[in-house]
Amino acid sequence: MHLTTDRLILRQWRDDDLAAFAAINQDPAVMRYLGPVMTIDQTSAMLERIRLSWQSNGFGLFAVARRDSLGCIGYIGLAVPRFEAHFMPCVEIGWRLASQHWGQGLATEGALTVRDWAINTLKLPTLVSLTVRDNLPSRRVMQKIGLTHNPADDFDHPLLAADNPLRPHVLYRYTPSH
Repeated sequence: MHLTTDRLILRQWRDDDLAAFAAINQDPAVMRYLGPVMTIDQTSAMLERIRLSWQSNGFGLFAVARRDSLGCIGYIGLAVPRFEAHFMPCVEIGWRLASQHWGQGLATEGALTVRDWAINTLKLPTLVSLTVRDNLPSRRVMQKIGLTHNPADDFDHPLLAADNPLRPHVLYRYTPSH
């Protein structure tokens, strides 16, 4: 399974993606709103969870490569959150790209393609996206791909300590009109 856009290939993960993905997860700029930087073992475990999601759900997070370079620059895709909250059960659309690829519209381009695949091919009735309240770049992507925010949906992430500054989260929703 893979999807393409004008500039991106969204594909299954390969074993040789681990080093590039580990470097992304070790970048403090990338992890600013996600938590502590990750070790290579933590990234390897995350890749195993991603592979298992594809097997159990029929969807997951795609490895993202630029069509002009083909190396892994992050992920864009779908996940089922692993915590309880008022909006569960749900499918989340999300992204994480290497910082040198920010500000070029790549997350938006890939997320639009994944959104359309989720709704039109997988026939999911709705999608959500969530992030730390202060993560304005991701919130802008959410808005650009047609998700809407209702402040009544905002929540404190249950897996983060009460004093963790990353705990306040916003939730955006996408429900197709057809």
